[in-house]
Amino acid sequence: MMLALLMAAQASLWIGRFPAEGALPAPWRVVEVGKAPPTRYRTILVDGVAAIEATADASMALLARPVTVDLAATPVLCWRWRIDAPVAAADMRRKSGDDYAARVYVAFDIPDASLGTGTRLKLRLARGLFGADLPDAALNYVWDNRNAVGTAMRSAYTDRARLIVAESGAGTAGRWVSERADVAADFARAFGGVPGTPIQVAIASDTDNTGARARAAFADLHFVGAGQPCAS
Repeated sequence: MMLALLMAAQASLWIGRFPAEGALPAPWRVVEVGKAPPTRYRTILVDGVAAIEATADASMALLARPVTVDLAATPVLCWRWRIDAPVAAADMRRKSGDDYAARVYVAFDIPDASLGTGTRLKLRLARGLFGADLPDAALNYVWDNRNAVGTAMRSAYTDRARLIVAESGAGTAGRWVSERADVAADFARAFGGVPGTPIQVAIASDTDNTGARARAAFADLHFVGAGQPCAS
């Protein structure tokens, strides 16, 4: 068992091992979104786990980093997260309710040849409004308040983002929960088999639409092979 865990750890592509204290580790950086006050991030020890804590108060910002991932080799994203409580007033079907106590976001670059002229134009206009960090497409794994795990739908804001409920409700709030998501398969289902390359992973606690407060923690983000166990 120990040998299997050691081999899995060696084969994993780690993108989020955090210190228990100190400055936010490079290359992670805060990316503000829109005009909302930014969510606050800090390194912290939570229940013995070195993590990033996100504290939102009617706020939104991503803590993001660039990634280079070969989804053919390591298509599965693993992480651990913890929330105090889900956002009670959230409703993923409406812009006014598009808030989550915790989300993990994977952004993709798509070759221009695979994007229609209309899509390229919409992306150009959107980047003029929201900044150059806006990707061609994105998957958002969210801790929702009501919808069943596995629920997937387009974002209320854009058809270039898909929301996937990875955890739901308050049943596991207040303790660490481990997650595993096949990013390659989820992207293919969301965007019809169009080729895409992950370029960024981000974490967030997001409450700017509902005006709520939320607190979350994230740890141990890494990619593994399809048949490989998560290292944490």
